[in-house]
Amino acid sequence: MKEARSIKEMHKYIILLSAIWVGVNGVPARSDVFPVGDIKATKVEWQGYDKYDFSYDGRNCYLVVPKVCAPGKPWVWRARFFGHEPQVDRALLARGFHLAYMDVAELFGSDKAVGHWNRFYDFMTEKVGLAPKVVLEGMSRGGLIVLRWAEANPEKVACIYVDAPVCDFKSWPGGMGKGRGSPANWQKCLAIYGLTEEQAKEYKGNPVDMMGNLARAGVEILSVCGGADKAVPFEENTLILQRRYRELGGKIEVIVKEGVGHHPHSLKDPKVIVAFIIRNTIGLDNRFVLRGSLQNCRIKFVREKKGRVAFLGGSITYNPGWRDMVCSYLKKKFPDTKFDFINAGIPSTGSTPGAFRLRRDVFKDGPVDLLFVEAAVNDATNGRDGKEQRRAMEGIIRQARQINPQIDIVINYFVDPGKMEDYNQGRTPEVIVNHDKVASYYQVSAINLAEEVTDRINAGEFTWQEDFKDVHPSAFGQKLYFKTMERFLERAWAGKPAENATMIDHPLPKKPLDQFSYDQGHLVNIDRAELIKGWEIVPAWRPKDQKGTRKGFVDVPMLESEGPGAILNLAFEGRAVGIFITAGPDTGIIEYSIDGKPAKRIDPFTVWSQQLHLPWALMLESELSAGRHELILKTTDQKNKDSCGYALRIRDFLVNGREVKN
Repeated sequence: MKEARSIKEMHKYIILLSAIWVGVNGVPARSDVFPVGDIKATKVEWQGYDKYDFSYDGRNCYLVVPKVCAPGKPWVWRARFFGHEPQVDRALLARGFHLAYMDVAELFGSDKAVGHWNRFYDFMTEKVGLAPKVVLEGMSRGGLIVLRWAEANPEKVACIYVDAPVCDFKSWPGGMGKGRGSPANWQKCLAIYGLTEEQAKEYKGNPVDMMGNLARAGVEILSVCGGADKAVPFEENTLILQRRYRELGGKIEVIVKEGVGHHPHSLKDPKVIVAFIIRNTIGLDNRFVLRGSLQNCRIKFVREKKGRVAFLGGSITYNPGWRDMVCSYLKKKFPDTKFDFINAGIPSTGSTPGAFRLRRDVFKDGPVDLLFVEAAVNDATNGRDGKEQRRAMEGIIRQARQINPQIDIVINYFVDPGKMEDYNQGRTPEVIVNHDKVASYYQVSAINLAEEVTDRINAGEFTWQEDFKDVHPSAFGQKLYFKTMERFLERAWAGKPAENATMIDHPLPKKPLDQFSYDQGHLVNIDRAELIKGWEIVPAWRPKDQKGTRKGFVDVPMLESEGPGAILNLAFEGRAVGIFITAGPDTGIIEYSIDGKPAKRIDPFTVWSQQLHLPWALMLESELSAGRHELILKTTDQKNKDSCGYALRIRDFLVNGREVKN
């Protein structure tokens, strides 16, 4: 992690980025928030923002207003030591958050304190109009009220950031462990709770004793602590909280500052804390969109103790990394479930070949319960136009839901430099717009890793060159991908399913978005073609030039012609036809005709063909009338200027229509 040169520099950088961000997405904040009903306030300046001081429910309160409100009016609610180490608060104000505070310090997180906070929350959401889910921030003794209020109100919490938090009053102010405690505050604490010292020792209402509601709600916690804290010892507070929260299934991240005591709080550079909060704020967490439900696969995994999970995509799916981590996570999440994992990734391929090979590569062994799909990188870099991107992605989703109406599907949008450039220019990459239009129509969830990586690089968390490194991510990037997917799945599966919950069919619109979508796409074996002249079926094809190959396109039957003048005929039934080829260094220009119509020529040679026998789905015609057709395909004596031959090698034919058995 690269440290900022100074807090001032980091602050200016965050404000600059935030101004761009909220300028596109936010709305101007009200210049005068108060009075609200009978509540009046005094307006002062704080850190360059308007701060309102007022009294509510008999307590001193503050509200700091951003210059531009982020979408949904998110807010962070700080407990204790307002203004101390404010770097996180400044960064969030710059991102469009409101900052709220109600002083209940001497109530030690008791039920009385929770009651005050309940009423303050209602005021902030109902009268001031802030978001229904709040980010909680608690320093030191503020941990008691933050964690106890959150446990009582889990549905109102976006996430929790605590800093050297008190998680057990026996540690502080009780001083019953390694910590020095605070005798005066301990007597006040006992009085507020109505406990004797002996009763306090047996009390089971501290945060370390609770947290089940929060864990079931999927609320994430980040705790920053000093490893040498003698006032609020780490071992007696956050360490116990961490262990128990994880035992309950909750997600908690702990940052330990080795050799640091109770002070200083926070981090000099707050980017990690800010990124955590942004990732967990509804409306700002643009990393994923949870549509419909992912409960079918969960029910299947839990009740039937078996599940089939498939991964369809290109090299980012095929290669080891995030996919293996997701498989490990699922096995740990459902330890009694026997999984069948299918790696249907083929490097260099996108949604078009995916729509045609879906039945063979994904559903070859029967129904699939959970399907991850990725094609945004290759669809863009392979030059597929918008119509083709939508048509092919719809073909994948619609086919999958026709085969198994109960299948849960997740689309991943991975990052590449082109997408980062788009986001930095204030536009959404075209391929993500196209894929997400289909996902929205079919209520399919999507995880936008491209936007996440771009945002986090811009926030200074890491760099492309030194950390992420490539479109095929480093180990760092693979883990980042996985952690977001894990967070997505945890949110999708928050809480326990009802005892009587049943698997249901996902709604399937009667009409597709595109009448020519590849919703009947399938592979047709090369032996179905009538070979008129110049062709040979090679039983286990392997290149003679030692150039690269891809799995599934080497040591397999291949229909090959190495010279001009080869002719074949294919009778098929459907609305589209194409060929699945290896576009290698000697690939030549071909000619084809459908139903005797004038011939067309097409060059299958790609920018990668000189180094690789590239798997390439070449669509010849995509908008035919339904019914029977005849394809005549020829090799020619023409070639690309960079090609060294006139060859064509066909792995399969692609047909979008009713599958005709031999």
